[in-house]
Amino acid sequence: MAKTKKLKFKAEVNKLLDILVHSLYSNREIFLRELISNASDALDKLRFETTRGTEVVNADLPLEISISVDDKAKQIVIKDTGIGMTEEEIVSNLGTIAKSGTEAFLQMMTKNGKAEEKDKQDASAIIGKFGVGFYSVFMAAEKVVVTSKSFQKDSPAVRWTSDGLGSFELDILEEDIKRGTSIEISLREDAAEFASKDRISEAIKKHSNFVTFPINVEGDKVNTVTALWREPKFKIKQEQYDEFYKFISHDYQEPMDTIHVSVDAPVQFNALVFIPKQVFDMFGTLREDRGLDLYVNGVLIQHKNKDLIPEYLAFCKGLVESPDVPLNVSRETLQENLVIQKISSALVKQILNHLSKKAEKEKEKYEAFWKEHGKIFKFGYSDYANKDKFAELLRFNSSANENADQLTSLNEYVERMKEEQKEIYYLTGASREAIESDPHLEIFKRKKLEALYLYEPVDEFALSGLSKFKDFELKPVEQADLAKLDSFKEEEKEGEEKAEELSKGDEKIFEKLLKRIKDILGDRVTEVRESKRLHDSASCLVNPDGSMTSHMHKMMQMMNKEMTPPQKVMEINKNHKLTRNLLKIYKNDPRDAFIDNAAEQLYESALLLEGYLTDPHKLVNRINKVLEQSSEWHPSSK
Repeated sequence: MAKTKKLKFKAEVNKLLDILVHSLYSNREIFLRELISNASDALDKLRFETTRGTEVVNADLPLEISISVDDKAKQIVIKDTGIGMTEEEIVSNLGTIAKSGTEAFLQMMTKNGKAEEKDKQDASAIIGKFGVGFYSVFMAAEKVVVTSKSFQKDSPAVRWTSDGLGSFELDILEEDIKRGTSIEISLREDAAEFASKDRISEAIKKHSNFVTFPINVEGDKVNTVTALWREPKFKIKQEQYDEFYKFISHDYQEPMDTIHVSVDAPVQFNALVFIPKQVFDMFGTLREDRGLDLYVNGVLIQHKNKDLIPEYLAFCKGLVESPDVPLNVSRETLQENLVIQKISSALVKQILNHLSKKAEKEKEKYEAFWKEHGKIFKFGYSDYANKDKFAELLRFNSSANENADQLTSLNEYVERMKEEQKEIYYLTGASREAIESDPHLEIFKRKKLEALYLYEPVDEFALSGLSKFKDFELKPVEQADLAKLDSFKEEEKEGEEKAEELSKGDEKIFEKLLKRIKDILGDRVTEVRESKRLHDSASCLVNPDGSMTSHMHKMMQMMNKEMTPPQKVMEINKNHKLTRNLLKIYKNDPRDAFIDNAAEQLYESALLLEGYLTDPHKLVNRINKVLEQSSEWHPSSK
């Protein structure tokens, strides 16, 4: 006959059970994860004891977890053949929460005796981290019976019974029971869905699929997918990686790349990271929706842990398993974060090293990766710890490339640089055609200086964020030091006519013309000066020294609609035919109205090229008048 004792829970257990029973209903299937995790731990402890030669009862029992369901009685029974518990252990483990941080957990979970809505949503996802996982069963159970037989000889079996309402009964059993623990769960009416083989199997595949030991539901093994990340790489075929990727990602395609990582220090972890062939980011939410699944001992602790992977590697899919992740509140949150940070740091380095090898040895495959994922990858400019490796992996189109499909690395740019060149130049635009028609690029073409072509909004943030590559400063074309550019020889085109030099008198008149144009434009420009950079264009707008580039300003303007176009310096090409004609008109009559129209036209045309012209009506009307006047002067009109 059993000897029955009736005992009360410790005060903090009562608080916890009240929250679980009355408040926390989101993601209730988590209780299965917690009970299976406990069963797996019990099996691991038993295996450890046998490995070190300890004599155990029922030594021939297979190490496994078995689950049976009774949909009519609304019951689930979860059994394991693990280490089991003595009377003292069952009271300690199930009657109290022997964790120093539990009270802090309870305070986080409850305010004024009631769980807050946000806490309700979060608690079931984190409850396993706080050493209180067993009690999650009361989210679904109205009664729980735990029967356990210790691995130690001559230790009687113990039965623990509770409805989670403040007390429990303890029976010391005389009958012969095999080693391990059995948990019989009588489900609440609103949790009857769990009395189903399919529902149980679904939850196991989601949360506990990679537990080391077999999990059998009604005699069928559920966790059939191998935890590949624990296997030696040389034993795994690519087909296995491909199938595993499809299993965890639900992608119909094979992955573009597979990265299998095993690290022992500074923290121990295994990881399987996949780079998909395609990523669909229609609404630009991928970086926020990123994350790798975090496992401990084969149990899913957190789906899409954002701290494991930075935003710029958001396209990566996969998982990390580490025995070093703390799962109770006796360790401070900071310590927990440090472990994840160390894992993330080591993992990012492994991924970047893998991509570097691919870029070096499999150039075409790396370019395929870049064309699919480069747009997101460029956001890594703020990863200062991996700044150099990140910079080497960047790819851009360039003036040295024949077309927009060709890509250039910063290393390749440096190899092609002129001997005395100390800066890497770049220019931003909507397309290759738009960039190559930019007046700022003319001097670079004449000097045969290479410029990187940037098409995406993030590109300029990436290069300005890096600031330097090796010993070379990354410099926007429009901010180039013209004195430095003058040191490079200009290459003249064959058969090109050179403009006549202005006489000293005309030089002085040209200075007066520039002043006249400044008076016409007023404070819309900070200065009007002779251009040293233009050859084919009549004029351009230049940022004052130290100001942001035009592209960066336009991006800021998109975020702040009240920002006005910046005041710029207007540069005039004195060798352009239009300028020479204006000079003649000015010499004849400095107040000629045509100069006013020409100045306005030059300014607004430059604004148009810069992308700042918001109202083109005046420009179009002015062009029409000029065309009308020119048609009157044409010989055929007379």
